[in-house]
Amino acid sequence: MLKRKDMLGLYETDAEEICEILDTADKMREFLDGKNKKSDLLAGKSLITLFYENSTRTRTSFELAGKYLGANEVNISAAASSVQKGETLIDTGETLDSMKIDFIAIRHPMAGAPRLLAEHVKASVLNGGDGMNEHPTQALLDMLTVRRKFGKIKGLKIAILGDIKHSRVAKSNLFGLKKLGAEVWMYSPETLMPKAIEKLGAKVAKSREEAIEGADAVMGLRIQLERQHGGLFPSLSEYSKFYGVKDELLKYAKKDAVILHPGPVNRGVELTPTLIDGKSSEILEQVTCGVAVRMALLKLLSEYREANL
Repeated sequence: MLKRKDMLGLYETDAEEICEILDTADKMREFLDGKNKKSDLLAGKSLITLFYENSTRTRTSFELAGKYLGANEVNISAAASSVQKGETLIDTGETLDSMKIDFIAIRHPMAGAPRLLAEHVKASVLNGGDGMNEHPTQALLDMLTVRRKFGKIKGLKIAILGDIKHSRVAKSNLFGLKKLGAEVWMYSPETLMPKAIEKLGAKVAKSREEAIEGADAVMGLRIQLERQHGGLFPSLSEYSKFYGVKDELLKYAKKDAVILHPGPVNRGVELTPTLIDGKSSEILEQVTCGVAVRMALLKLLSEYREANL
């Protein structure tokens, strides 16, 4: 059983909890391959998806996770809510809490928003990405994808290349992968690499070749132009030429290495189209695992709520 009512980040989640989530998600992944994707496990429960930023994969997978488990699901877009009338996050949360909901999945442009919300509601809060802080469910689905491919995480080398500085995905993956014994290498332009990332356990490569050498999984990260406020690299074409993952670079990785990307992919920038669509790509499997992970979290948080709240 999880030790908390909320899933806010992997920095505070221990290895035992992560393994329990992945074990449960593995069963949910098998469930998704079945013909009847309907369960009454969360019958009578309610899930609100509260997104202050655009999303396709994360929001939809939370919605489907709730529906597949039998929960009542309602989506709230900040652009069409009382937020536009000046309502604060706390007021929004307390209003929803008064409707006796059980779960709130939130995405917010400000780091720490999910934690603030969790402190003011009885519902369980699931962080769907907060600013440049964390995106725990994305990291968990990445880890599930890798573990299902290799049967383990401990001892693997994971290479993460791209916009590390602005990536909440990179941070959550670093926290989770390190706790389960993986080696995490990162590479990006200096302007897109956090200066203290090595203190968190990452190994910073001096070249794409060094990052990918002997890697079991190679993850490209999206260039997040919406979070950048200056010219951190000359152009997308130059970024692709000097920092993108090219087909010929895969020769440095292990023969059975997989290609990952949290999506959406800027084709030809972070990864070449042939890598995205190739036999080594697990990008679409990541999407499926995303539903499984969010189903697992709803189940485990529900069990915590029944035992402790």
